[in-house]
Amino acid sequence: MQKISQTKASSETKTNSTPPIVLVDGSSYLYRAYHIRNLQELHNSEGMPTGVIRGVISMLKRLLVEETPSHIGVVFDAKGKTFRHEMYKDYKANRPPMPEDMQIQIEPLYDIVRALGLPLISESGVEADDVIGTLARQATEQGYQTLISTSDKDMAQLVNDNVTLVNTMTDTKLNAKGVVEKFGVAPKQIIEYLALMGDKSDNIPGVPSVGPKTAAKWLNEYETLDELINNADAIKGKVGEKLRDHINQLPLSVDLTTIRRDLKLSTTIDDLRIQQEDAPKLKKLYTRLEFKTWLKKLNEEYGNIEFDDADELEETQDTAYAPAINETTYQLILTKKDFNVWLRKLKAANLVAFDTETDSLDYMQANVVGLSFAVKVGEAAYVPFAHSYSGAPKQLDREEVLNQLEPILNNKKAKIIGHNLKYDRSVLLNHGIELNGIQHDTMLQSYVCNSVASRHDLDTLCEKYLDHKNIHFEDVAGKGAKQITFDQVELDVALDYAAEDADMVLRLHQKFWQELQQKKKAKQKELYQSIELPMLKVLSNVERNGVLLDAKQLEKQGKQLSKRIIEVEQEAYELAGGKFNLSSPKQIQEILFEKQDLPVIRKTPKGQPSTAEDVLQELAVEFPLPKLLLEHRMLSKLKSTYVDKLPTLINPKTNRIHTSYHQAVAITGRLSSSDPNLQNIPIRNEEGRRIRQAFVASKEFKILAADYSQIELRIMAHLSKDERLCDAFAKGEDIHRATAAEVFDLSLDKVESEQRRAAKAINFGLIYGMSAFGLAKQLGITRTEAQQYVSLYFDRYPGVKRYMDSIREQARAQGFVETLFGRRLYLPDINNKNVQRRQYAERTAINAPMQGTAADIIKRAMVKIDEHLQNKQGECIMIMQVHDELVFEVRENVIDLTKQNVVEQMETAAKLSVPLVVDAAVGSNWDEAH
Repeated sequence: MQKISQTKASSETKTNSTPPIVLVDGSSYLYRAYHIRNLQELHNSEGMPTGVIRGVISMLKRLLVEETPSHIGVVFDAKGKTFRHEMYKDYKANRPPMPEDMQIQIEPLYDIVRALGLPLISESGVEADDVIGTLARQATEQGYQTLISTSDKDMAQLVNDNVTLVNTMTDTKLNAKGVVEKFGVAPKQIIEYLALMGDKSDNIPGVPSVGPKTAAKWLNEYETLDELINNADAIKGKVGEKLRDHINQLPLSVDLTTIRRDLKLSTTIDDLRIQQEDAPKLKKLYTRLEFKTWLKKLNEEYGNIEFDDADELEETQDTAYAPAINETTYQLILTKKDFNVWLRKLKAANLVAFDTETDSLDYMQANVVGLSFAVKVGEAAYVPFAHSYSGAPKQLDREEVLNQLEPILNNKKAKIIGHNLKYDRSVLLNHGIELNGIQHDTMLQSYVCNSVASRHDLDTLCEKYLDHKNIHFEDVAGKGAKQITFDQVELDVALDYAAEDADMVLRLHQKFWQELQQKKKAKQKELYQSIELPMLKVLSNVERNGVLLDAKQLEKQGKQLSKRIIEVEQEAYELAGGKFNLSSPKQIQEILFEKQDLPVIRKTPKGQPSTAEDVLQELAVEFPLPKLLLEHRMLSKLKSTYVDKLPTLINPKTNRIHTSYHQAVAITGRLSSSDPNLQNIPIRNEEGRRIRQAFVASKEFKILAADYSQIELRIMAHLSKDERLCDAFAKGEDIHRATAAEVFDLSLDKVESEQRRAAKAINFGLIYGMSAFGLAKQLGITRTEAQQYVSLYFDRYPGVKRYMDSIREQARAQGFVETLFGRRLYLPDINNKNVQRRQYAERTAINAPMQGTAADIIKRAMVKIDEHLQNKQGECIMIMQVHDELVFEVRENVIDLTKQNVVEQMETAAKLSVPLVVDAAVGSNWDEAH
């Protein structure tokens, strides 16, 4: 573009077809992106926050597409003070420093901006506004139109016939007329308008109590600030008094709000021409920051780009970004000839991505209706053999196909990879096929790489890591009541769905395995291979073993619960003075807080008195009705969730219930379960224990329950190396009594039950990051007393305090914490400026190494025990894992030896600096075995 001379510019402007000069308020973009909630969650697999970078670059890319400029300047504030600080020492004095999680994103953001070929400007001693103001003036003098992209209202003073503002977030443009419509004053009055109002964020004084309406009203009436000052005596009321009181500081406010347009810049309009992208640099940056979509587009546009630095390529390259998901070859196998071709491929392959299609999600009842395979990215096959819809073509025989595949699936040399293979293993067992050939599971790979990055289902991972949206089951089978089973899906539709799953598993494996192969992920790789992968088979065995349930005992308990629920309702009606729905929050609000005028402990987001459980618990200390409401909730939940539901889950073939264990849900490594959720069956009240009485052993068998004793406190002792804590465990002392003795400076025999209870609350509260406020609430004491307890605890156990402080600092520095066995928990909010989110992350940082290590230890124990039990079939089966407890069904004649073996295996599952202790007991039901 040819530049017009300055002498000619005053009478000649660029034609309308000439793109405007675009000036970007980069500092405005920064803070805009930082406060977008969705972006706050973004970080790469190393835990580095990337949301600000993603947000700013997205806004820039959108601006480039919409405006197609040839010249652009992306302007950021430089570090350090400016001339305004010299004018007024309190300028921006109240503004907090840039948050750390934003600060660490600045340099890579600048690198991307430059690599995109966009001129980046940052002038020391001045602000971005002043640079933009000066460049806008230069552009006008040279006959250019200027578009300033910002959300800063101060920029409105720059608007004229040649300068327009645009807000990329709202797509709104602001010319001179728009400024008047938005602010009520003309652009030339904006400086004085801002000076009158002042600015708290910049600490610009202004006139107290003067807001936008008053400032606009005065300037419309008097036109200028000078004229307003001349007529200050005419302004009535308190606001007039404040104006007169603060007149002397208005000139300073005007000076501070005035954007300079006369800076001597080294940058000229010619320097703003957009340059060619540096594609290798962009690829390196996008790879490191894990911007999958942009990297894919870059690869599509430039092909295979090499980094400038080969060493850095080895460190940051991620194979998940290759091959593009655009052209695929998926084959439907309906003939023996085609199947034999694929059978040869499968036998020759080093890795086989594999998936089953079934007619049910219940692993105990599901039948395989087809299998999909992939041995090369982009090529996959689907072998159907049980699609039975009207008009379905002839398919291969299921038994024959499975028999031919059995040597591959059951090959202990292991070549099978899949996603959530625990389910596939169990379904194949329904057909007599053992899936011993498992080498990798992409669900577990994802979970070990980063448990908090996303959910770990196949569809979510493909979208996150491959930038590909899978065909969903609902897309092929329908939704709700009209949903069909997969055996009713037409084969041409089933092919793409099933083959895609195998193809995507192979692609995901490339991504995750590459990450786990890195030296810095060696511990995670070991965790994956030695704990999580073996646990897949162990959990499958536990699930299929199931647990025997006494349905008659539950039926009897259900009747008793129903009777007590009715009694509670009647007692509640009497206290309330009439009938009401005890399950209705609205009616409870009316009864408690309007009719009975109970104190409002907390309000809902809509401003209504809360009836949450913790609120009722607090009220129940003094008032009888909330206590009844809590009992009603507890009894109703027990009845509906367990007493009534458990019998419906009994498998008709095995007469047992078979829960589903979830390996990749809890971010700390803990297992969870569903259908039924065994983790939440209460143990502290009589009703809950009676439910456990219905979990029984077969004839000639007993229930053996083995539970780690205070495992997380023992791990705390090991991690903190606190001498007193380690000594107490080494001596086998009651740790809560020992803590009470230390905190209250007593001998062990002088500790009273209430003091032990307080010590127990402190012990467990601290490892979960409980504050003095939480401890006070739990113990029913003042916050001051609770803080004294905590201070005394740390005085007596200084190693614990040192550990907690150090793990917080470590988490802030590296963005994650680890268990003893390398399980890594990323903490994206550890440096968040939101206090609540940061404090939650800090509590997690303290607790996760303990809870995660406990999870790792019990998994290690389960792997050892399962291997041992393979030689004890018919004598003992593992039937449940609940928190820190393992439950077995053991033949009576080997109960003592089995108990001894189980305890030994669990206590030697890890070597700590304090003893691991397991409490084990035997009974005819689960409750008795405690």
